[in-house]
Amino acid sequence: MVIVLMGVIGGMVSVFMKSPIDAYFDSARRAALTDTADTVVRRMARDIRKALPNSINTSGDGLCVEFIPTKTGGRYRAVDVIAGDGSSLVFGSPDTSFHMLGNNASLAPDQQIRAGAGEFDVIAVTNLGFGVADAYVGSNTAVLTGVVNGAETTLNFASKTFDIALASPSNRFQVIPANEKVVAFVSNPNKNIYRLVSSTLGHICPAVVTATAPDVSTAPILAKNAACTFNYSGSDLQRNALLSTKLTVTDDQAGESITLQHAVHVNNTP
Repeated sequence: MVIVLMGVIGGMVSVFMKSPIDAYFDSARRAALTDTADTVVRRMARDIRKALPNSINTSGDGLCVEFIPTKTGGRYRAVDVIAGDGSSLVFGSPDTSFHMLGNNASLAPDQQIRAGAGEFDVIAVTNLGFGVADAYVGSNTAVLTGVVNGAETTLNFASKTFDIALASPSNRFQVIPANEKVVAFVSNPNKNIYRLVSSTLGHICPAVVTATAPDVSTAPILAKNAACTFNYSGSDLQRNALLSTKLTVTDDQAGESITLQHAVHVNNTP
């Protein structure tokens, strides 16, 4: 009788305990999905906020977003220190160097401009994303060949003629890192999200993302069992663009998914 009574009591207790235990595991699983989604969108937002002005593009289906990252920026000297000394950046005729206002050596190590030891950063001036101001085709960029630190750092590059239309009202330029010239986030049909990096300037996103385009075979996976769409409003908001992302992460075993929406403000002032 004791055994029977214990079985009855145990059965009654299990009925009452099942729901709280299931709720605990459900909450833990959903919290893990939410944490994964939040980490992914924040990782993407951190990169996108450093995009070169007017360099963000999306594929036609919204499954791929690409941009040119920047590591730092500065102001170029617009007028020679001494007339004819070549310290200013010249527009409309060939030039090979200019002075940056400030000392490159005083910047944080990961922001310092480099040109040597296999790492040659690229400068970009007034990127507008078309014509003579399109960094993807290199019309407004120059690869650095040398950096001479000083009160005013001298930046040297191969002979380049910057179009007169590229003169920045604020004398600004941006620096594209040598090893990450273009970055793209791709939501692939195989339910993974990848981060692609190109060491050369050029578009990564195709018109429509497929299982083979772009090639993600060697790209690191940012999230598994996830899908993301990107909507860019750069052509509407001009200088203050907005990139909205909608990320869905799925737990196939439980048959559950969570969706997180996140918006990134992008400063497109060249």
